[in-house]
Amino acid sequence: MCDTIAIVRKDGTYFAKNSDRDPNEAQYLEWNTRQRHESGTKVKCTWIEIPQIEETHATLLSRPFWIWGAEMGTNEHGVCIGNETVFTKTKNESKPGLIGMDLLRLALERADTAQNACEVIVSLLEQYGQGGGAGHEKRDFAYQNSFLIVDPKSGFVLETAGRLHAIEKVSGTRTISNGLTISGFAEKHSDYIKTRVSGCRTRQGRTHMLSNKTRGPQHLFAALRDHGARYSEPTYRWINGAMASPCMHGGGVIASAQTTASWVTEMTKERGIRHWVTATAAPCTS
Repeated sequence: MCDTIAIVRKDGTYFAKNSDRDPNEAQYLEWNTRQRHESGTKVKCTWIEIPQIEETHATLLSRPFWIWGAEMGTNEHGVCIGNETVFTKTKNESKPGLIGMDLLRLALERADTAQNACEVIVSLLEQYGQGGGAGHEKRDFAYQNSFLIVDPKSGFVLETAGRLHAIEKVSGTRTISNGLTISGFAEKHSDYIKTRVSGCRTRQGRTHMLSNKTRGPQHLFAALRDHGARYSEPTYRWINGAMASPCMHGGGVIASAQTTASWVTEMTKERGIRHWVTATAAPCTS
């Protein structure tokens, strides 16, 4: 469960994300240099192998320790991507495929713009599907994904349901969480009950309101530390713990997650491209 923010304005592009995972799952930073690969090489993703391309871009990834892909990351061209769990009416595929975090890393390794990253994800999605467990404590927990993708000049929301997808261009402030949001696609494919239990509608509304006030990275980190409109400390519900707030703390009988890493990126002409990453849990303290 996560929240991702993108702001595309004349003065620059901003990106931010909380990665909410199982409370005991470590997430660390990994730097990969630009690399050339021999013809016929395979790349081993989390559950399947696919053909490697001739050259992959340098990447900085924030990824769960046991997964090949990443929750969020950037590459040498300033492309930043965050992925989100979404719940749809489409059944998960029976055979393993690429999980959302694999698609994110592959896009960063293969695309030099946000638009190209969308094209990479769609192509891989249609060819290999998305499938396979992506939970640390429950390895059989499989889900579908949405993505918020930006570069210094543009941004896109890419949402999926099985091998289907929808894309929407970002203008101004845009946030995504654990529910489909693109008009028409969301109404047709959303799983209403699971989406509601995730608390995503409350979180998304909160992060969108807070990020509308953004004047720099400090405001984005304030949004990621937020516990809700009326609370300075985490509040819990017995069903889903603190999942209604952007800064998520473990707890809940039916569903539970913890913010395990946070990321903020600023891309402006004046200051260039700068990234701040915690690689630690609980943004309210870290």
